[in-house]
Amino acid sequence: MAVSNLDMHALFVLGDLRAKLVKQFQSRFVYITEQTPEGIYIAEIDTESALVVDDKPRLELKVGDHFRAAVLPSREGGKFELKFRDIKLTVYGLGEYAFVSSAEGEGIVFKEGHSVMLVFAAREQLLEGLTKTLKAVTGKAAKWRKGELVTFKASE
Repeated sequence: MAVSNLDMHALFVLGDLRAKLVKQFQSRFVYITEQTPEGIYIAEIDTESALVVDDKPRLELKVGDHFRAAVLPSREGGKFELKFRDIKLTVYGLGEYAFVSSAEGEGIVFKEGHSVMLVFAAREQLLEGLTKTLKAVTGKAAKWRKGELVTFKASE
């Protein structure tokens, strides 16, 4: 029988991470990328047309019908689960995320296995060089060589 709990350390670390993610969605245009050895997937969310719900008591963030982030109990004391369409990522704590910034905006890069997800709050809508810009921002934390994730520089 699996025992799940949410310890205080996970609550503070992952709860703080959720709060920083909520701040990302205060920007008008948010870009989400998933980069894997197979390639990159990019989506744009216009927060003016997508309903952003910050459910503080349940430690959950929902954006429209496509994006959800929540702090959930686990055997390890807590986990941060991100879901975007068919993409699901689980972060267990320190060393699995990095804060990045560029002239175009601020982002958080999440790592799970050989995949990374970037949630990037742009100062303005990215109309040109979308893939190049988002790959460069992701590259501040995740280094790829020959399609493989070779290093990940976590913020905490």
